[in-house]
Amino acid sequence: MSERAFDRILIVRLSSIGDIVLTTPLVRQLRSRFPAAELHYLTNPAFAPLLIHNPHLNQVLTTDALPDEFYSQQYDTVIDLQNNARSRGWISRLKGAPEIFRYSKENWKKFLLVNFKINLLADETPVPERYRKAVLPLGVRDDGCGCEVFLSESDEAFAEKMLPDAKRRLAICYGARHFTKRFPAEKFARVIGTVLNQTDAEVLLLGGESDKATGDEIFSMLPNARVKNFSGACSILQTAALIARSDMVLTNDTGLLHIASAFQKKTVALFGSSVGEFGFAPFRTPHQVFEVQGLACRPCSHIGKNHCPEGHFKCMRELNDAEIAGATIQYLTM
Repeated sequence: MSERAFDRILIVRLSSIGDIVLTTPLVRQLRSRFPAAELHYLTNPAFAPLLIHNPHLNQVLTTDALPDEFYSQQYDTVIDLQNNARSRGWISRLKGAPEIFRYSKENWKKFLLVNFKINLLADETPVPERYRKAVLPLGVRDDGCGCEVFLSESDEAFAEKMLPDAKRRLAICYGARHFTKRFPAEKFARVIGTVLNQTDAEVLLLGGESDKATGDEIFSMLPNARVKNFSGACSILQTAALIARSDMVLTNDTGLLHIASAFQKKTVALFGSSVGEFGFAPFRTPHQVFEVQGLACRPCSHIGKNHCPEGHFKCMRELNDAEIAGATIQYLTM
């Protein structure tokens, strides 16, 4: 591909929070490889805030408000990092015949691992590296850096107002879309209680509107002035700004995990039904992953389930609270 000033590249990733954050290394690497190109990104409107302040992008497009010229302008290259019927549908409407590169999800390997426990993903290649692999013919090089999330001045001001003092802080990201990725509320409370007893850290409970009930439940078990409950009260970038002002993050395998990695936060990650082979461990940031090894039923899904198929939920219930608290305290006091 040439590097003419009028070259246009379109990246397509429609959802979700973590997946989009994990595309940001490739966005940066594409900008480095093609500094004169127009780099556009198409996503769903709910996730556009994660991208609109990214200085490597010329334009962030959303599926609900595409400009008239979207279908008439010529893209030289389209990079489909979603690679499903929805993304293919949007791409099929483009003018001309742009060169298309697609991310291989290797779903057949995930199917074998989930259903037959045949593991062909043993190398645990991180998803950002799998994204870059999709565009190897373009000569895009790994720059050795991690994910990025860019905040607005108002988001940074919000976090400064909420957290004005210089304190040691632990962010707790207790939510997840699917039940089998959620560490139980009572276990989170026990871990947090140990941290409060053994450190002077302030604790932030972070989650979206759908997670609010769980956040409130955890908060009710922790009658301590050093616990601040932001559950359901912040936008995604306000939450990111609070993470940016924290020292470390204790999190489920969820989108906020990847936002934490974008700010290079020390991270303790709790994996239940998911496994490292899927490529979603914290990327290029100090971290420790806790998971129950040797469970014959694990993984039961590559995205998570709304209930434990076996009924025992051992993948989360058998995680050791004391060991998790110990690792968290070690990171906090490093």
